[in-house]
Amino acid sequence: MTLRAFMQGAGKSAIRKVAVLLVFLLALSGCDRNTPLLVVKAVAAGVPSLAPFFDEGSGLGHDAAVRPQVVRGSLQQGDTPGLYGGTRKPTICDVKQLKAFLTDPGNHLKAQAWATALDITTDEIPGYLDRLTPVLLRHDTLVQNHDYKKGKAVPFNSLLQAGIAVLVDEQGLPAVKCSCGNPLRPFTGDTNRISVKFEDGTKKWPGYQRSSVVAVQPAAREMQRLALIDVDNPAVGIDRPVGTTGAHDKTFNASRHHAVPRLAGRSFRDARRLLADEGLAVGYDGRTRPPDGARVTASDPPAGRELGFGEYVTLSVAGGTSEGASTPPVPSTSGPSTAPPSSSSSSPTSSPVSPSSPSSSGPGPSSSAPTSSAPPSSKSPPSSAPPGSPSTTISSPPVSAPVTSSAPPPSASVTTSAPPPGTTSAPGMSEPASSAPATSEPASSGPASIAIT
Repeated sequence: MTLRAFMQGAGKSAIRKVAVLLVFLLALSGCDRNTPLLVVKAVAAGVPSLAPFFDEGSGLGHDAAVRPQVVRGSLQQGDTPGLYGGTRKPTICDVKQLKAFLTDPGNHLKAQAWATALDITTDEIPGYLDRLTPVLLRHDTLVQNHDYKKGKAVPFNSLLQAGIAVLVDEQGLPAVKCSCGNPLRPFTGDTNRISVKFEDGTKKWPGYQRSSVVAVQPAAREMQRLALIDVDNPAVGIDRPVGTTGAHDKTFNASRHHAVPRLAGRSFRDARRLLADEGLAVGYDGRTRPPDGARVTASDPPAGRELGFGEYVTLSVAGGTSEGASTPPVPSTSGPSTAPPSSSSSSPTSSPVSPSSPSSSGPGPSSSAPTSSAPPSSKSPPSSAPPGSPSTTISSPPVSAPVTSSAPPPSASVTTSAPPPGTTSAPGMSEPASSAPATSEPASSGPASIAIT
């Protein structure tokens, strides 16, 4: 009765204002219900898992003390320069011991659960492990982790601290947490709508920042080599063939600088490839990443500026429809490129390590059903691309210390077998400049607000 009396006594203008306010409030509440915060469990380096697949005291892997690096955008491809680090110590991940555990008849139930989590069979485990490469995270990294409970792999979203040792596949996706053998899959949630929980004895670690959180998407093509930065000496790069654990590493000069190329007028996709060829990363701000076909209007720093390996170049673009998503796309079905670009090598500045690189088994198509020659990263769900504004401007990132990537070092020519400075063979590129365009690069979202509890 009171409400009816109020409505009768109020003027039409007041009624319209109340109606508009109610619609606005309902719309906001509807948005909140549709995009709830996703709980993510923080996992610190060196802290044992409560429900690991294998005893963390068995020496399967060893984490390192690495301060999280600054990134520009919370979604990064597996071949992004600056993504991973390494060490010349061969103890960060004992792949042989992990293989022995998983093929031991006494661990058959664990092996079944482990293989199921990665969409492979138990018979495919040895070949799958042979294609993985040990690295150290250089960013706090979002993944889908797995505990072993009651004979099953139980998935949960987690944030792995920088310094944790993992095995990555040919497309740069984290696949195994070394210290406990837990299988890992790509994070498929919205990186901008997470609530990180520091619990079970895990406290916020030094250097933790919301802008340092990364989710990894698959590289467009399978890689042949990884260029890592020695976490103990960032001026030294480590050239590691995919599927090897360090015995065939070579070194290159990661401190050598290279000029930013002229990018205005190129498509965003071509600009990214060119920068990756030089060992430079592309960053972005905000929730969306420019589409591949958008035309670059300017770069920051501008063309000619000298940057170190893995540092960021941000691009202003015009045209196309913005893409925004936080889930990985289906990887390209094309295999590694064999067409080398034109040579532009400069003289080496560091002494190479002499051991020759072994041949590794060639990966199969990444989009087929898992077999002994296909990594499970192809199971990553496709990304969606909601429309956005027609133009995107990306701001300049801070300059950071030299970092690591699957891209070749800035002073080397780029092919899937071209050497970094001072070596006879070098990190392969998943996107060589002279090959036909790969599938569209994954859409990205920037490091927006992240609730920390």
